[in-house]
Amino acid sequence: MYTVKDNIKKIRDNIAHAAMKSGREASDIRLMAVTKTVADEKIIEAIEAGVDIIGENYVQEASRKIEEMGKNIEWHMIGHLQSKKSKYAIRLFDMIHSIDRIKLARELDKRARMAECITKILIEVNVSGEETKSGVKKEDALNLVKDISALENLSIQGLMTMPPWFDDPEDARPYFVNLRELRDRITEEKIPNVEMCELSMGMSGDYQVAVEEGATIVRIGTLIFGERQY
Repeated sequence: MYTVKDNIKKIRDNIAHAAMKSGREASDIRLMAVTKTVADEKIIEAIEAGVDIIGENYVQEASRKIEEMGKNIEWHMIGHLQSKKSKYAIRLFDMIHSIDRIKLARELDKRARMAECITKILIEVNVSGEETKSGVKKEDALNLVKDISALENLSIQGLMTMPPWFDDPEDARPYFVNLRELRDRITEEKIPNVEMCELSMGMSGDYQVAVEEGATIVRIGTLIFGERQY
């Protein structure tokens, strides 16, 4: 039976192989352990195995875990964030991946200003156009980036996406290409306060393809911890 440590080693080996195929260094890609509903002891195993980013979907669940485990690693918010939870999110998370509307950004900026901090964010882009998914439409992303760039207490670090689920991970490749190309177009605009250094894309079923297409953060849950227990 494989352990969390074994699973992480296999994933890192696969990341290194995918990076090599695309002419990148494995060190360019960071592994995030997605820990929604995962027991604390398994999360601690992942941290002990070298994972230094934990991704959480809910503010309340993350708050409890951070209180238990501390902030010696990075905690990232990857789920849909309600504006009313902004005051908690900016204190809990090192980066928020799911910014997709100006109203939320303004509320985060206000809360970050009150807390006297700069909050790192990613713009979530709905590259598939699926109505069930969060994210700004691809064609509206540049204008949203420009609008948010004027907010002094937010720092845009890049983009995030979640493609449709496919049996064959190759089918997800065009969506990762779209996000990378969008990142490149935004970079060419040279917008102040916008770095575009991160592409958060790729999960358990398609992360190797995402790495080949430029992912800098892959978000892995099931392959590390097994199927979720609800």
